[in-house]
Amino acid sequence: MRAILAALAVCLPIAAAAQAPREVTIALGAPPASFDPHFFAHSPSFMVQQHVFEPLVWRDENSRTIAALAERWEMLPDGAGWDFHLHPDARFSDGTPVTAADVAATIARLPNVPNSPGRLTIYTNRVRAVEAAGPRTVRLLTHGPAPLLPEDIPPLMIVPERIAREATTQDFNSGRAAIGSGRYRLVQYVQGERVVLERSPTWRGPASPFSRVTFRVIANDSSRVAALRAGDVQLIEIVPPRDVPMLERDPNVAVWRSPGTRLIYISLDVSRDVSPGVFDIDGRPMDRNPLRDARVRRALSLAIDREAIRTQIMEGQSVPAGQMQAVGLGVADPELKPDAFDPARARALLAEAGWAQGFTLVFAGPNDRYVNDERILQAVAGFWQRIGIRVRVEAVPSNIFFPRSSQRAYSAAMTGWQSSAYEPNNIFAPVLLTEDRTRGWGTVNRHGYSNPAVDRLYERAVVAMDPAERMRLWREGMAIAMADAPVLPVHHQVNIWATRRGLVYAPRSDEYTLASSLTVAP
Repeated sequence: MRAILAALAVCLPIAAAAQAPREVTIALGAPPASFDPHFFAHSPSFMVQQHVFEPLVWRDENSRTIAALAERWEMLPDGAGWDFHLHPDARFSDGTPVTAADVAATIARLPNVPNSPGRLTIYTNRVRAVEAAGPRTVRLLTHGPAPLLPEDIPPLMIVPERIAREATTQDFNSGRAAIGSGRYRLVQYVQGERVVLERSPTWRGPASPFSRVTFRVIANDSSRVAALRAGDVQLIEIVPPRDVPMLERDPNVAVWRSPGTRLIYISLDVSRDVSPGVFDIDGRPMDRNPLRDARVRRALSLAIDREAIRTQIMEGQSVPAGQMQAVGLGVADPELKPDAFDPARARALLAEAGWAQGFTLVFAGPNDRYVNDERILQAVAGFWQRIGIRVRVEAVPSNIFFPRSSQRAYSAAMTGWQSSAYEPNNIFAPVLLTEDRTRGWGTVNRHGYSNPAVDRLYERAVVAMDPAERMRLWREGMAIAMADAPVLPVHHQVNIWATRRGLVYAPRSDEYTLASSLTVAP
C-alpha cells in the first residue's frame, strides 16, 4: 500500500503533494556522455554530474560567480595565483572532508582521462601548481597573473584524492567512484537512458524539497512534451519553440525561459589541403580544399538566411549571431553584426575564388542535441545549394557525431558551444586558439584554425588586470577571428523549460537543468 501511495504522489497535482519527502522526474533532451565528471567538456554531462559533485565556485542563473566548495577566494598579492578557502563543513558522501589534496589530484587527473572527446584542461590551463596554504585553504599558482581564474573553473568538479588517482571512467559510470560533495548521491546511471539520485546525508546546505530525483532521457521533442502533459514527468528542458504557445494555454503547465549563451555555429576545415568531406561537382575526391580560402568561407556565411532560421525554424526563440559571444554579455562587440543574407554577393565571392562551378560538401551535425538541429542542418544545406554548392547532409545521433568530430572526420559541421562566463576566455581557448594540448588550447578546434595574432591577443588578455583593457583585447581578437571565418556563427538559443503547474523553475542563461533550481510553489 505504501508503494502505491508513493507512486500516486508523483502523479497528483503538485499543490496537493507539496509535503516532503517527494520524488520528481525530469526529462532531458540529451544524455550525459558519462558520469565521469572529467571525461568530456559537455554541458549535458556537467549539469547532471553537478548534482553529485561540486566545483570550487559555481555560477548562479545569471552567470554570476558564487561560492560552492570554496566559501571565499582572493588573488595573491603578487597576482600569480589564488587562495580558495574551503567550506569547513564540506564532506564527500563517504563522510571524508574535502581537502587541498583532493583539489590537486583532481586537476592532475584532467589531462590523463583516456578517450576524452574534449578535455577539461581548457579550464585549468593557467594553473601551474596546487598547494595547501592552510588546513582549509587551497592555493592555485598560475602562469603569471590570472585575473579570470575564478571564471574559468566552475566546470571543474572535485573528487576525493584516491578516486582521482585510481578510478576509471567506467568506475564512475558504475557508481563505484561516484563520490562527491554535492546535494545528491548517485543511485543508478544507465547510459543514454536515465540517472537516479537521492539526497546525500552529508550535504551541508538546506535539504532539497525532493528526496529522490530521476533524470529520464527523452530525446524526441514531441515525446518529451507529451510526457509532461500526461504528468509522467514534472519538468522538461529544451521545449520545442513550436509547442510554446500550446503549453502556455495548458492550465496544468507553466513555461519558463531565459536568453541563452549557447552558440550554434558551423565549423569549417581551414587547414587541410585534402579534406574528407569535400568533392568536386560530380562527387569525386579533390586534392584542393576550397574551404581554405576565406572568400569561400565568407560566401558560405553570406548564403545563410539567419533571420529565416529565427522566424521559420526557431519560432522567434533565437538571436542571430555575428560573433561567438552572446550580445547580452558586456564584452560582445556591437560592431560585429550577423552577416546579412546576400546570395548574389556569395556567388560573386565563389567566382572570385575560382569556384564559380561550385563543389560538393558533406555537411554534418547532431540530430538530437540542439534545438531543431536537424532542421537547421537541412535549411543551411538548402541555402548553400542556391549558390551552387552541392550538399550532402549527415545528421547523426550526438553519441556518434561528437566522437567523429573529435577525430576531425568532418569538413563542415554544425555544433554548439556553451560558455556562461562573462568574459570570453572559455570561448577563445577551446575554439579559436591554435591547438596546443600542453597549454589546453584548441581542445575543440576541429577546424584547424591558427592565427598567431589571435593567440597573442588571448595571451595578453588573460593576464591584463584592467577589465577595460581586457575588453579591448577580446574585441580585437574576436574581430580578427570572425574576419578569418573558420567558424560561422548562426545564432544563440533562447532557453525554455516547462513544468507541471505548482512547480517553479528558475531559468538559467547557461541552459542547465538543475533540481536545485526547481522548487514547489508557495
